[in-house]
Formats: sequence, structure tokens, C-alpha cells
Amino acid sequence: MDVAGRAGLWGRIREGLRRTRQAIADHLQDAFTRPPDEGFFQRVEEALLASDVGVEVTAEAVEELRRRVRAGLRRPEEVRAALRQVLRGFLPEPQPLQLEPPPAVVLVVGVNGSGKTTTAGKLACHLGARGKRVVLAAADTFRAAAIDQLEVWARRAGAELVRHREGSDPAAVVHDAAQATLSRHADVLVADTAGRLHTKANLMDELRKIRRVLARLLPDCPWESLLVLDATTGQNALQQARQFREAAGATGVVLSKLDTSAKGGVVLAIGHQLGLPVKLVGTGEGPDDLEAFDPEAFVDALLPEA
Repeated sequence: MDVAGRAGLWGRIREGLRRTRQAIADHLQDAFTRPPDEGFFQRVEEALLASDVGVEVTAEAVEELRRRVRAGLRRPEEVRAALRQVLRGFLPEPQPLQLEPPPAVVLVVGVNGSGKTTTAGKLACHLGARGKRVVLAAADTFRAAAIDQLEVWARRAGAELVRHREGSDPAAVVHDAAQATLSRHADVLVADTAGRLHTKANLMDELRKIRRVLARLLPDCPWESLLVLDATTGQNALQQARQFREAAGATGVVLSKLDTSAKGGVVLAIGHQLGLPVKLVGTGEGPDDLEAFDPEAFVDALLPEA
């Protein structure tokens, strides 16, 4: 990413993380103006918990910061830089979408209300703007509204939409979309799936069926299974990620609604505890409000340099 592009991304992520950053700032106000004492570590702990980093990762972060301070860090600016390094260390290295060689498959999964259909539509716009020919599969056949919503996104993106009637077999939709991808020589198939509770075994089985259909028709294609998580749900998103990682073969996370959440710290827990990279972040409802995730920009936005 060039300097101008990274600056633009930093600005959008910074704005999206405004509430999370404020939750941290409320606890760390004036904390970096004097050498660290026990009260300082308590404030760091409270700040991370307030942003929904989670108990386990917070404890590990505070202990690592204590270790560095015991090793000789005293100046406030050094301690601040050390905390930034600790947070950055929890995030996997950035991993772009694997879309080459075409055709590629992107399966969009998650629970109801996480923003899956919007994410699928924005992804189609994102890829279309970069010259990719996209086929959208409306495999959320349980909600007529989802099919209609994806049709609107398909028109915006200039993508071909494959849809069946409400209540149809989602695997049949994906089957037809895969065939359309091959016959039209499309670059990417983006499949929007029905929202499902990660605790419902029958719905998870249906997701596995969709994966089998795609594996049979597009056996050697690059594959992404993107788990869309609602940033406003905080630690519940971490539990969802654990379940979907197995059932959906999740290759990465899309964090949606980052612009409305004070719980963006869950990104650190997902990255550190599950090893799942956050590949994209949603910071709004517009077609352009979907960005590749940059760990450096995220930490800059979460805990700016003094």
C-alpha cells in the first residue's frame, strides 16, 4: 500500500475506532505522564477490559508490560511505546484475500444480523472496481429481504446475481452460481449464506453441504471463507469465531460495524487466541466502506503515539 493509501486507511480506521479509543483514553488519561506504578497497571487493565479485549488477553498484555518495566523501562514515552508493541504482537501479519488464479471462491458466513449480506455486496463492489468479474450467489434463501438486498448490491457492483425463490435449497443456488462462474469465465464467486446460530448443528451441517458443492464444482480454486463478526458484540464475537472456524473452515474475519462500537478491542483477542487474521473491516454502510485490515494502522488508531 502506498503512503497516500495507507494514510487514507488510517484515517478511516481511526474514525471507526473512535469509540473504542475513547473507552481506552478514559482509563489512561494522564497515565503516561509519570513513571509507571501499580496504579498504572490497574488502569491499563481497566482500559483493555473496557474495549473488550477480554480477560485472558488483557492479563497477558499487562504481565508482558510489567516484565518490560521490570527490565528497565521507566520513561512514560518508552512505556507507551512498549504497550503499543505488545498490542501489535497479538495481531497476525496482514493477509490479503487469496483470489489468484481465477476463478476464486469467497464464502461469506456468520450469525443473523452480523452484516453478512452488506459485506458480500460491498466486497462485490470492491472487486468490481478493481476490474474483477464477480458472480454473486444469493444463498440466504430463508429471507426474501436478503435476496432483494443482494440484488441491489449486484446492480451497484455490475455483478451477475444468481438467485432462486425464497425457501429454496441454498446448496442448489451455490451449485448454479458455480456453474455460472465457470461458463461466464468470471474471476470471483461471492456467496452470501444464511445467518445461522453457531450453536445450531443442523444449520452448520447445511453450511458444510454448501462447501462440499463448491469443492466438487470448483475443486482447485483459491478459497476464502470469511466470517463476518459484528464488532458491537464484543466477546460474543470471539465465541462465534471459535465455532465457525471449524464448521465453515474460516480463513479470516471481516469485522463489521466498527464505526458504531466501543468494543473493537476484540480484534486483539480473535487474532491472538484463535490465530484468525482480520482481513477486512467495515466502517460504514457505503460501497467504499470496506477496507483491507492493516495491523499497524489498527494499533495507531487504538493507541496513538503521544
